[in-house]
Amino acid sequence: MKRRTFLGTVAASSVAATLSHTVAASTAGLPPASGGPIPEDRLPEATIVELQAEMTARRLTSRRLVEFYTRRIVSLDRAGPRLSHVLEVNPEAVTIAAELDAERRTRGPRGPLHGIPVLIKDNIATADRMQTTAGSYALLGVRPPRDGTVAAKLRAAGAVILGKTNLSEWANYRSTRAVSGWSGRGGQTRNPHALDRNPSGSSSGSAVGAASGTCASAIGTETNGSIISPSSACGVVGLKPTVGLVSRAGIVPIAHSQDTAGPMTRTVADAAAVLTALAGVDQSDDATTMAADHLVRDYTAVLDVDGLRGARLGVVRERYTGFSPKADVLFEAALVVLRERGAEIVDPANVSSLAQLTGSGDLLSFEFKTDIERYLAEWAPGATVRTLEDLIAFNRRDAAREMPFFGQEIFEQAARRGPLTSPEYLQLKERLQRASRTDGIDAVMTQHRLDALISPSAGPARPIDLVSGDAGGGGSSGLAAIAGYPHITVPMGFVHGLPVGLSFFGRAWSESVLLRLAYAYEQATRLRRMPRFAATADVPWNGRSRG
Repeated sequence: MKRRTFLGTVAASSVAATLSHTVAASTAGLPPASGGPIPEDRLPEATIVELQAEMTARRLTSRRLVEFYTRRIVSLDRAGPRLSHVLEVNPEAVTIAAELDAERRTRGPRGPLHGIPVLIKDNIATADRMQTTAGSYALLGVRPPRDGTVAAKLRAAGAVILGKTNLSEWANYRSTRAVSGWSGRGGQTRNPHALDRNPSGSSSGSAVGAASGTCASAIGTETNGSIISPSSACGVVGLKPTVGLVSRAGIVPIAHSQDTAGPMTRTVADAAAVLTALAGVDQSDDATTMAADHLVRDYTAVLDVDGLRGARLGVVRERYTGFSPKADVLFEAALVVLRERGAEIVDPANVSSLAQLTGSGDLLSFEFKTDIERYLAEWAPGATVRTLEDLIAFNRRDAAREMPFFGQEIFEQAARRGPLTSPEYLQLKERLQRASRTDGIDAVMTQHRLDALISPSAGPARPIDLVSGDAGGGGSSGLAAIAGYPHITVPMGFVHGLPVGLSFFGRAWSESVLLRLAYAYEQATRLRRMPRFAATADVPWNGRSRG
């Protein structure tokens, strides 16, 4: 076995051992899950609404759900396809679920998420027995002083935080030659539709969990594409909210101009339910003060099967189509459906300022240096790493585990950046926000009187390549990400068994519009399907189909 292969295997085996231990601890002495009106073979597909209905009728319990999902995680990560998508299961999940069941019986449910098991990305702080590491050994054993706001809101809504998902280490912000879905702690997460394909990232494990039915819902984070791209690649719904709609307090950062958390689910309705629980003003995150005037009390209330009728949708073709001819075929079919459902299509509605979005990576590196050190000071007390230079030094010392496949060029570049008061940073931020907002999304939507912009979300998943790193496959996440505006992807179809998503994005605070449009498209097409855990893509080989 080659050294690199050995190291990757060791990393994956270490996580498997940890997962097995936490699962054993959480289910020790419990009887097998009992049957019910929803048979276990349908639970991986069940929606939040269906699960709530069953629990309300007392035909299902949160404890049974936690037990089921836990067994499924072990089955898919340690045996069978070996997805490596969950770093650890919450050892307290069964106890929490049982307490929520008792609360339901005595006081009734808190809301739509009461008793619902949710997987969250391992860059969201939790003050419990789980780790918060961003996939890195550098933060292993460091306990945050309190839950991050996303985790706190989930708990307050009655959700069960089931576990932490693997991710592209440091949310894919360490190396220009990184492999999406790989972290030192977790090894390589695999795409459940074709195991030799990349799940994309950085919210890789969250996308795989939602797709594979190992949770009722998952939470990801995005700076540029980290919710949209893996959701498209794994065939689920992913919603990146307007920056400031969801608090970032307690999330390991990249850049405050673009960072946000959001739901990754099997249906648009589930995404709306989760967003309702997550959205809101938080004094710990100044960006959320802008959300006060834009909050929708219940995002599920905007869903309408006829929601496309009369909508004006602008097709962004330039730069957002053409990267995958087969995805373009699916997109043309989607346009037919949108027209049939009553939408007026403005084609094209290109964004002339896209060419001016150069330098966005430089903006992130300025903010990362400051933001990561603030996080370490507030959320990682007692950590041996206190600065970005400390992280760089840690990776060099522990290169066998942290850098067996790629380095840390982005860390090193960020360490050389000046302060956020420097003219270079201030001018760059102003230029990018003007190009993406005023001269970008806002301008084209005003010009054509649009409700949303549409495009393919990304191309089909590329093969995992630990030697050369990720290959660019194209995608439409950049514009909304740099603007800090909302973006939702919904399954659009398959290319040789690999999912591809359709994107709706638009002005700031237009989540209710995007959810309504995406829901109507989803209900008209119903193109999502459970993964088959095939060995490879379903392509002809010697005259026969394989996979």
